[in-house]
Amino acid sequence: MLWPWTALWIPAVLLCRAAAQYSSDQCSWRGSGLSHQSHSRDVEQVYLRCSQGSLEWLYPTGAIIVNLRPNTEPSSGRMAGLHVCIKLQTHSQGARVYLERAGELKLLLGEKEQALGTVRCYNLTEGALFVEAVPQTDISRRITAFQYDLVSSQGPGAHTYPYLNPGKATCKPCSDEEVLMAVCSSDFAGTGTIQTVAKSSSPPTASDTNNHSPVVKSRVFAWGGARGRKWTGHVNVPLKCGVYPGGDEYLLTGSVHFGEAWLGCAPRYKDFMKLYVTAQETGTNPCQIDTD
Repeated sequence: MLWPWTALWIPAVLLCRAAAQYSSDQCSWRGSGLSHQSHSRDVEQVYLRCSQGSLEWLYPTGAIIVNLRPNTEPSSGRMAGLHVCIKLQTHSQGARVYLERAGELKLLLGEKEQALGTVRCYNLTEGALFVEAVPQTDISRRITAFQYDLVSSQGPGAHTYPYLNPGKATCKPCSDEEVLMAVCSSDFAGTGTIQTVAKSSSPPTASDTNNHSPVVKSRVFAWGGARGRKWTGHVNVPLKCGVYPGGDEYLLTGSVHFGEAWLGCAPRYKDFMKLYVTAQETGTNPCQIDTD
């Protein structure tokens, strides 16, 4: 076992329109409540099939039901482990967000929480998003907007993402198999050291700045230029895991949600190399990487 260095998002619906409203690219949707202001009780259907995207509802009136699905249909077992995380834009207002299933509503985000840019996650099997406009005499300046991200609870580093596991994010070790898979499937992967540590209270996390080798698959890191010859960036991890600057070189892997990097499996690089060489010799490595 290798330890990751993980110190461091009603009444029954009976008034739906016959014509469903689709986004142009099936990832994001932008619409206006003015199109059915005279029918303020109408409920429109929106279908999005992407791993991430956004929604912007101008002048919200009535309600919309947002049906989110991955762009490839997962097996029933993987579907159960798939979650949707949504992040409201700080300028978002004018609607409440519920989970709707079989005509039952469960409040997910109230209007006042939207100004905080709050992140909420739920299991995809719990239902669709029911976005209901708050009655207003003047809707001219109301916009409801959020980003969404489909996240697997079985993916590398999912155990450290605090919004996916509220109050339950853990620093459990990654198995050898998880480490090897993390290098292949994570949003970023590279060697690095921790330089500085900064704390955040919402959610309780620490952020570290790292030097990375060029084995990076994410835009959250910046190239230091020809003289620096390194990538640098901030990585979030649960505060309770503990983090310290300096020390050994690590293999850093993780995921990116809403433009923020979260650390997943991160063994010492020398330990990873022993594991990777053994996996190559036995033919059990899931992918080939450049270790030079």
